[in-house]
Parts: sequence; structure tokens; C-alpha cells
Amino acid sequence: MRRLFIFLVILVVSGCGTTQKVQHRDVSFDEGIQQIKHLVVIYMENHSFDNLYGEFKGANGIENAKKGNFVQVDEEGNPYQYLPEIPRNNSFPTNLPNALFNIDQYVPSDKKTPDVTHRFFHNQQQINGGKMDKFAAYNDSKGLAMGYYSTEKLPLYPIAKKYTLCDNFFQSVYGGSYFNHVFLIAAAAPVWPDAPASMVAKLDADGNLIKDGVVTPDGYVVNHVLSRNKPYPAKSDTSKLLPSQTMPTIGDRLSEKNISWAWYSEGWDDAVAGRKTNFAYNHEPFLYFKQYEEGTEGRKHLKDQNDFIKAAKEGTLPSVSFVKPGGGNDEHPGGSAVYPSEQLAVNLINAVLEGPNAKDALVILTYDEFGGFFDHVVPPVIDRWGPGSRIPAIIIGPFAKKGHVDHTQYETVSILSFIEHRWGIKPLAERDKNADPFRNALAFN
Repeated sequence: MRRLFIFLVILVVSGCGTTQKVQHRDVSFDEGIQQIKHLVVIYMENHSFDNLYGEFKGANGIENAKKGNFVQVDEEGNPYQYLPEIPRNNSFPTNLPNALFNIDQYVPSDKKTPDVTHRFFHNQQQINGGKMDKFAAYNDSKGLAMGYYSTEKLPLYPIAKKYTLCDNFFQSVYGGSYFNHVFLIAAAAPVWPDAPASMVAKLDADGNLIKDGVVTPDGYVVNHVLSRNKPYPAKSDTSKLLPSQTMPTIGDRLSEKNISWAWYSEGWDDAVAGRKTNFAYNHEPFLYFKQYEEGTEGRKHLKDQNDFIKAAKEGTLPSVSFVKPGGGNDEHPGGSAVYPSEQLAVNLINAVLEGPNAKDALVILTYDEFGGFFDHVVPPVIDRWGPGSRIPAIIIGPFAKKGHVDHTQYETVSILSFIEHRWGIKPLAERDKNADPFRNALAFN
């Protein structure tokens, strides 16, 4: 009897063990991101969210824009009867209605459009205190600012649909490429206290622009300028080249902790060798810093885009990679067409997702800035620098939520915030310290 009792006890205990459900512990964000071993940031050029993803289902796009009162007005505030005529291209009609319009019907996405004005002071004038009604007025390409592309025809659309599209992501600072590139790596404004007078903007007592310039009256560099550090284009006026900056960058922070990283630019090797190249000098932000001058230890982190493709295919990616396509391939209006540029971006993404590092990689594809194109969402106001207009960002890879539109507010320096959270790095400034590191775009097991 005693043996039978012991047998029954063992049987009951064993049965409980086989039927008990496994308890899954929730993984916190800070725990989960430790699973990510490789971050790849692909930095495209010059398109607003509405311009590319305004037709994306589930996103805050053109349908919402059409419900708002975004009739464009001239500099004096008078509504245009028609959008002002688009110069430098005869494909567009001269009587476009004063509203958003589809670009593809006039210029297909595999063809170039004129460039669109995207400068620091102009971006603020276009936003016009949140009225979003002067994009055509303060723009060299006039009515083109109100154009958008057919979202579902874009090469990146299937990737955006499969993974996470962020529809509330803003460029960190007003204006153009250079300033936003610097913020991407330093979260700070470059300085030039003794800039040539001809390069300094003039403002009236109320802060209104009288004369545009590269440098603010108090010495901050906010528009396009080249660096005195080589390489720079032949025959450059060296008096108008920006002296080396000295503030810390995310590269410095990574190097201090012996975390591998690189900035990969298309055409870099040719530019260094003095050969003809599509390298975009003002899109190489580390080049502007003293710690990355010729002959420095930091210089080894600046590499060619071909090196990235090789590393992705071989499974030798560093912990953090920034990838910058060159002129003609970066989607910048005027110099690049949308469709072939996005095809290149797809190839870069696939090099990662089909490579040995795919299982623990995260890819963030975003744009440096809005390119002068209209977007209907009023940017939040954080400080004198921005944020500027809303731009697309796609979060890609095994840790990205699938088929998701993320409405969380992010900005360019959210990328810095992610790096800082993942690798335990001290924030560079208040902006990246306070930026959301994509908490709602990622999922971990």
C-alpha cells in the first residue's frame, strides 16, 4: 500500500510538470536592445513625409492634410489663385490648383525634378508659425513644393509596409543637409565666430530675415558650407571654408568605449585620391571636426560605401554603421531621381538582411531633411534650432515591429539616443538625452 501511495504521488507531480504552462517574462526595452549587435543608419536626402509617404495607409498623410486649411499664400499673405509657376522644367502645367498634387503624372519618379529650397531661415518662413502656408512663397521651385509621389510605386514601399514606418519623425534642426548632418553626429550647432561678413545673415529687430547667410549673427553655422579639412573641391575659396569644429561627436563616444563604428560614403576613396567623384563633401559631417583631420586616429573610421557592402556581405559589420549614398544616388532633387536612388537603398538594406549579421542587426533608413517639400504636420518647438519639418523614417530588421505605423514623436537625434541607450554612452546634449530611442518601434522576445 505504501509503495502504491508513493507511486501515485510521483505520478501526480510528474503530471503537473507536463501540463504546466511556460511563463514568458516581459523583456524591457533596455534589456531587449542588448540583443541588437549591429546598427546601420542609411541617410538619404531631401524629402518630407507627405512628399513620399502621404498615401501610406494608416499613416498621418495627405488625407489629413486635405482636411486642413493649407492654402498656400504669397509673402504678403495673399492666397495664390494657382500655385506659382514651376521654373526650370516645362513638364508641369502653369495652372496647377492651389493644393497638393501628384508629381508622377508630370515627371515620373525615375526622372529628376528641379531642386527645392531647403535652408535654415527659409524653412521657418515656410512653416510660418505653424500655418504651413508659405512653402511655395519662400521657394526657388515655387509650386513644386506642394508635389508628392505615389507611395505604393516607391521601391522602399514594400519594406516600409513589412516593418515599421514612423509617421511622426522630424528633422532635428530647420533647414538643409549640412546642419542636420552635424546634429546627427553631435546634437550641437557648429560655430564660426569670425566668419567673413559676406557669409553672415542679417536679421531685423524682430528676427525677420533681411539677407540670407551661412552663419547667424551670433556665429552659428546653419546653412551649407564646406570644411577646411581635406578633401574639398579643387579651386575652393579657402577663406570661405569652415575651420575645424571641436565639440564631441558620437564617434568620439563610441571610440572611448572601444565600440567599433564607421561612416561609409559613396565616392570617399575617389575624393581622397583627388579623382572625379560623386562624393558630396557637405554630407560627410565627421570631416568638419578636428579629431578627424588628415593624419588623426579618427580618420580610420571614414570609409567608402563599397567597404560597407563588403562588410555586410561578409558579416564583418562594425557595431554602428552610418551609410551615405553619393550625389546622383541619394534621392536629392535636382541631382538624383527618386526611383533609382531608392533602388540603391533597397540594395543596401538587402546587403544587411541577407548577410551573416542579419539576425542581430537593426537598420534605420531616414532622410537628412525635408528638401523644401510641404508637410502638413506642425513641428514641435524645442529650441531655436528646431525641430524642422517631418520626414520619413523606416525601422527595419528582426527587431522592428512588423506591419506597424509608429505615431510616437521622434527626431534625428533619436538615433543618437538609441546608440546611447544600447551601448551605455553618456548623452552629447539635452536634445539627444530627451529624444525617444524608438521604444515603440521595436519588439523583443
